[in-house]
Amino acid sequence: MVILLSVLILALLVIVIVQIGKVTELAAAIRGEEDAQRESDYWNSRLGVVFMVLFLAATIISAFYYKNWMLGFGPHEAASAHGTSVDSMFAITLFFTGIVFIITHIALFWFAYKYRYNPNRKAIFNAHDNRLEIIWTIVPAIVMAVLVIYGLDAWNKVMADVGPDEEFIELEATGMQFAWLLRYPGEDGELGARDYRKIDGTNPLGQVWQDEANLDDFHPSNIVLPVDNKVRVRITARDVLHNFYLPHFRVKMDAVPGMPTYFVFTPTKTTEQYREELKKYPEYRVPDDPNDPDGPEKWETFEYELACAELCGNGHFSMKKTVKIVSEEEYEAWLDQQSSYYMSSIRHSDADPYAGELLLTEIELSVESFNNAYQFLASMDEGSLSGVDDEMLTESVDIDNFFAPETDELQDKNALMVLDDIATKLSEVSAMKIFLEADSENQQLYYNRIQAVKNYLTREGISNDRIQMESLSEEDGEQTEI
Repeated sequence: MVILLSVLILALLVIVIVQIGKVTELAAAIRGEEDAQRESDYWNSRLGVVFMVLFLAATIISAFYYKNWMLGFGPHEAASAHGTSVDSMFAITLFFTGIVFIITHIALFWFAYKYRYNPNRKAIFNAHDNRLEIIWTIVPAIVMAVLVIYGLDAWNKVMADVGPDEEFIELEATGMQFAWLLRYPGEDGELGARDYRKIDGTNPLGQVWQDEANLDDFHPSNIVLPVDNKVRVRITARDVLHNFYLPHFRVKMDAVPGMPTYFVFTPTKTTEQYREELKKYPEYRVPDDPNDPDGPEKWETFEYELACAELCGNGHFSMKKTVKIVSEEEYEAWLDQQSSYYMSSIRHSDADPYAGELLLTEIELSVESFNNAYQFLASMDEGSLSGVDDEMLTESVDIDNFFAPETDELQDKNALMVLDDIATKLSEVSAMKIFLEADSENQQLYYNRIQAVKNYLTREGISNDRIQMESLSEEDGEQTEI
């Protein structure tokens, strides 16, 4: 019904305009062509000046009214180190183009008024004016030179890559219809290799699992970054042209299939700091949901965002992701909660090239606590440890990850390497002891595993009294120390 009424109203307006045109033509024919032309020019010239005044006033007033919603103004100062250069460049450009905008519109409507039709005035033919030519050539040239030179300087700073010795955080963003696939490096700080031919349902980025750098990479749902840390983003696309756009950080770079790009920036405001800036402005101290007047206000619900700034298809709007800028401590805590995509989705599946093998990362998880204890004890004076309780000097190690499934033979090179490291550390801190733990589903298997590790350590020079063991009692299934 609403659509029908809208169509009828539009049709009525068209009819009214056509009829007004016909009436005007009839009136002109009655009065005479020259009189009608003179009257038309009289009103058009004056109405043009009125329109100019109203148009420029509306432009300036609306710009000031909405400035606190626009990037670069009010609370929306750049939240990155390089963003101030970008904002400054836009401000200078706006200054010069704003002057030209106002002058040209005033001249346009003033000339239409001043040189309106007058039968008693003759036009002056002036084919050439050197002074005018020089002015409108030199002035734009100077302005353009200033803008170009300043722009190139800002471009060189903004687009500079990281130096060979710089510390930075690297992540990868891959655009696809219609989502961003994000990838962070794990503890090794290195993103693994990719091959587009390996992309499938379980490997959305085509990661090459034979490259060990891939084994600890993880795929978060949103971007989380620590404040005041340099970030390098690898940007690519899986299908069509996308655009990696972080408006509040003045980051914008095309994501092109087959041609990786990058952007380097340093966030300078946490999400909470930006919210506090918004809180100072009345525009953001209103309910975020007009239908829920008691709900959170706009400043409270603000989030940095990652968007696609390229019209990549019908689902373009759905490529928005949240970006969180947090403190260093919060970032480290977030990292600790992330799990490797390989370990959670690929390990022991048909796509796992290491199925049935032991991974160094898995073994190292078993001895992480032991290594921490060693670092603490090694920092202390050996004599001061002589009177410490044995329990304080004994660290447990789960040895299940040292063996292939259903075996009790120590053959894997990674397991032997870690055991060699344990033996070295026990030798360096003579007061330190080790407690070997194993699972309890198959008593004989896991007893054999514990015995195998103990035998290996004793062959490396560690005395029996420094190695404690645990398994199951065959009679009642309770754990007993051996």
